[in-house]
Amino acid sequence: MNCKKLALSLSLALLSLTTAFAQTSYTYTTINYPGDTFTQLLGINNGGFIAGYHNFAANSGFTYEESSKTFTTENVTDSQQTQVIGINNQGFKTDGFFVSAAGVTEGFTYYQGVYTPVNFPGSAFNQLLSQNDHGQAAGYYSLSASGAPDTPYVYDEFGGIFEVINIPNSTNAQATGINNSSEVVGFFVDATGAMHGWLLNQGFFTQLDDPNGKGNTAALGLNNKGQIVGSYVDTAGNTHGFVYTVSSKTWQTIDDPNGVGNTIVNGINDLGDLVGFYGPQACGTNDCSGFIAKP
Repeated sequence: MNCKKLALSLSLALLSLTTAFAQTSYTYTTINYPGDTFTQLLGINNGGFIAGYHNFAANSGFTYEESSKTFTTENVTDSQQTQVIGINNQGFKTDGFFVSAAGVTEGFTYYQGVYTPVNFPGSAFNQLLSQNDHGQAAGYYSLSASGAPDTPYVYDEFGGIFEVINIPNSTNAQATGINNSSEVVGFFVDATGAMHGWLLNQGFFTQLDDPNGKGNTAALGLNNKGQIVGSYVDTAGNTHGFVYTVSSKTWQTIDDPNGVGNTIVNGINDLGDLVGFYGPQACGTNDCSGFIAKP
C-alpha cells in the first residue's frame, strides 16, 4: 500500500467561538442489545441503519435497522473482538476495528459479505472510525501495539493510499469522521494534556473547543450538512455530548435525559439524527445504553 503526507495550511483558521445558539429539541430512544447491559451506538446513515457494538468484556459488532428494530451481528472472522463504527449510505459499507486471534488491533472495511483488513504500512495498531460514500475512511495508526501515540489518516479504499494528517501542536491525535466533501474531524491532545477537537476542510485546519468545556473536547463525527458531533468535559468533570453547526459557529449541549453528565454523541446523519451512548463514567463500566435522538 502507498502512503503520503497531507500538508496542512498552517494558517490556522481558529474559530471565533460563540456560546449563542438556537436550541433544537430532540426525542430520545434508548437502544440496548437484547440480554446485555452494555451497548454503544456509533454511526448512523440516512436510511436509519446504525453501527455499534455490545459486550463490555468481549466486544461484538452489529448493525441495527431502526425501522424493523433488528440487530445483525457483524464480527470479523476469527477475531477476538469487533467494533463496527462507520456506516455509509451507498451499499451500506461499514468499517471499524477488530482484535485478531494473535491479539493485534486492525482496521477493517466490510462490504457485501467481505471483510478487508486495513493497516498503515509498518504500524502495530489501527482503527477505522468513519466511512463516506466515495470510498474513503478516516482512522488512525500507532507504531505501538498499545495504541499510543496515535497518528490520524484518511484511507483511499480504491487506490490503497493513506494520507497522513499532521495536527499542529499535537502529541496524540485521531481522525474520527469523514463526509462526502472529504471534510475530516477528530481530536488531538496538546503538550499540556488538554484535548481539542479539530476540523480539516480543503487544507484549512480549525481547532474546536466547546465553550462549556475545560480543555477537553473531542469531535467524533460529522454529516454532509455542516454539523459536527462529539463530547466535552465540563469544569465539574461531567461528560456531555454536543452538536456544533459550522455555518453559524454555534454549539448545543446534548444529554440523554437518562444520562445527564454521562452522555457521548458519536454519530449524526444528514437528517440531523444523533446516535451515541450514556452510562456511569460515560460508559467506563459494564453499564451502558445506546440512544437515538431525533430532532
